Amino acid sequence: MGCVQGRCSTLLSSPPLEKMKRDCGYVACDGAAKGQQHRATPYRAHGRRREERALAREGEKERKIEAVAPYPSKPASRDGGAADELVDGWPRWLTDNIPREVLAELVPKSADSYDKLDKVGQGTYSNVYKARDRDTGKIVALKKVRFETSESESVKFMAREIMILQKLDHPNVIKLEGLATSRMQYSLYLVFDYMHSDLARVISRPGVRLTESQVKCYMQQLLSGLLHCHERGILHRDIKGSNLLIDKHGVLKIADFGLANYFSPYNKQPLTSRVVTLWYRAPELLLGSRDYGIGIDLWSAGCLLGEMFAGRPIMPGRTEFFTSSPLACDLSGLPIIYKEENDEPAQPYEKQKRKVSKLKHRSRTQKENQKNMEQTVVKTKADSGSSKGV
Repeated sequence: MGCVQGRCSTLLSSPPLEKMKRDCGYVACDGAAKGQQHRATPYRAHGRRREERALAREGEKERKIEAVAPYPSKPASRDGGAADELVDGWPRWLTDNIPREVLAELVPKSADSYDKLDKVGQGTYSNVYKARDRDTGKIVALKKVRFETSESESVKFMAREIMILQKLDHPNVIKLEGLATSRMQYSLYLVFDYMHSDLARVISRPGVRLTESQVKCYMQQLLSGLLHCHERGILHRDIKGSNLLIDKHGVLKIADFGLANYFSPYNKQPLTSRVVTLWYRAPELLLGSRDYGIGIDLWSAGCLLGEMFAGRPIMPGRTEFFTSSPLACDLSGLPIIYKEENDEPAQPYEKQKRKVSKLKHRSRTQKENQKNMEQTVVKTKADSGSSKGV
């Protein structure tokens, strides 16, 4: 409890109480000098807390909530209705959406069991924090999943990711170490081993290119992890550099299964095409197909193979439509056909002329490159023939 600053009132308070307030600095009497400095009130303390770091503030808030309403108690729900109860140590809203056998392999923990150290990642549906386990001192990664308990679809996606992670066990796939909940805020944290880097950071290091042996090593690990997922009927659907984590020993692990889903080649079900980051999205997804399989993950892996050699994304598209340079035409040397809406009728003559000139120049360049290549091949054959004669 705190006191609020106000004027002295001899009618409402006894003299000893007023003297105590003046001695503690909570109340300034009429005779007090102007500009007198008082002790910090709870309002001022609150003002200082607002200036603290965001992570510390969030962690302190959750710790206070857990201290006020520990797990044995029943906190009120968001809509003010009946309180959620615990089932085997887990909140009811969690056990209603995740099978008991999945949760049976995990130990219930509170979010208060971890100290957040830094925010290391942020996505559309989650935030990732570097944290320390208070009991063991181990550094872990906490993925805070965003969802609304009132929205069944949101809870379903969260539950599916947990069940998929529990189904996978491979050296090149991230392992779910545990779950931590904060029932008063309906927050759920997925606990993983902390990884020091990811493939996107490794590729984008300035002035450093991956060697051929390094590319082979990372690709072998990526394909091995994907094979494990596909053999268990799981599509990742978001393979990209930032989702491929690398530890201090150079071990690559596939992470972030937020968009993953089950599939069966013998019993295909329509799936959404709104998956995979645009730069790594397969052609069938760009064309809106809902009938696809492991090829979409392998296409993304192929894009990463080229990215590791080139040192940059090889198809950084800005839109989902083939308005220019379809797929990898610029890389392969295939002819590019420009076709836009309102093309010929609405464009001025000069613009059409420049466009035709540009296409002719590109075609001429391709012919010259092909001619130079043929001459090089002929010259190489002639040199080899002369060396044999000698």
